[in-house]
Amino acid sequence: MSQPLDNRLTDWRSHALKLENEVKNVIVGQDKAIRLMNVAIFARGHVLLEGGVGVGKTTLLQSITRGIGGAYERIEGTVDLMPNDLIYHTFLGPDGRPQIDEGPLLRAGENLSVFFFNEINRARPQVHALMLRMMAERHVHAFKREYRLPHMLVFADRNQVEKNETFEIPSAARDRFMMEIPVEIPSDRELRKSLMFDTRFQHAEELTQQVEPELLHFDQLNDFSRTLQEHVRASDAIKEYALDLWEATQHPEKFGVKMDSVDVHRLIHTGASPRGMGMLLKAARVHAWLMERDSLYPEDIHAVFHEIVAHRLVFHSMYEMRRTALARELTAHILGSVAVPAKG
Repeated sequence: MSQPLDNRLTDWRSHALKLENEVKNVIVGQDKAIRLMNVAIFARGHVLLEGGVGVGKTTLLQSITRGIGGAYERIEGTVDLMPNDLIYHTFLGPDGRPQIDEGPLLRAGENLSVFFFNEINRARPQVHALMLRMMAERHVHAFKREYRLPHMLVFADRNQVEKNETFEIPSAARDRFMMEIPVEIPSDRELRKSLMFDTRFQHAEELTQQVEPELLHFDQLNDFSRTLQEHVRASDAIKEYALDLWEATQHPEKFGVKMDSVDVHRLIHTGASPRGMGMLLKAARVHAWLMERDSLYPEDIHAVFHEIVAHRLVFHSMYEMRRTALARELTAHILGSVAVPAKG
């Protein structure tokens, strides 16, 4: 006998919140990033990670994978990486003859739940093209058979410091990622002291083992996500509000948006895409569910707005070098300028 819907929603929420707490116990100072990644997991969206070297992105992803179950794979972006390196690799066998084996995208098969592409912008556009196709289609033909990856979520970060031998991801490719989530060094002094002097943070593998395994069933997340999306409703007022926010990403001056550092008339080349706004509402519904609501509130949209919209904005070329700071400022001013509907 199937479980009643309300009980199912409650049980899954309990496990989702437990996953957050388990990961927070081993990854300090990243509470917001962990919540946003949890939203992405249940919204079934791929994620860009924003952050420098050594902030714990790999440990964070390995901890999350342990909690949701399934396999974790990663690859390093390099200038000589080729598309086939994701599919297979060659090596010399014990007999000295070359052999071919499945690469990182294929070796776990349908058990692959998290794939981390480290420094994706060090790889060439041909590699980006294959990765983006895999993200969209979740299957590939290789070794005379079809490999299906129905449960795979891709997390990727970019080297944002060095420009030599990097290939920036174009705006159309960035739009394939649901969110760009900051993973930053904690600002709290006591947390920084813990990261420096608490020896347990120097052993990443031991940290990830502290997370309770398989709190979520990774191979059931697709079905549950559809159920969740159908459950959380949006009022007419919220729909109009979301449409206003979308228009404000395209024509911020119409809503009286003003920025201290730049004239908004000259800033925006292209606003958020229809795909992006669809993902915004999808993620907002997950946030509402995590907050024990079955209808959308403005704060659910606010909670994910920057991370879903900012990387989709295309600025005029003279402002692209300052995109991170300008996008954060712009999204904050949009939320502060567009009229919020009253709760009814």
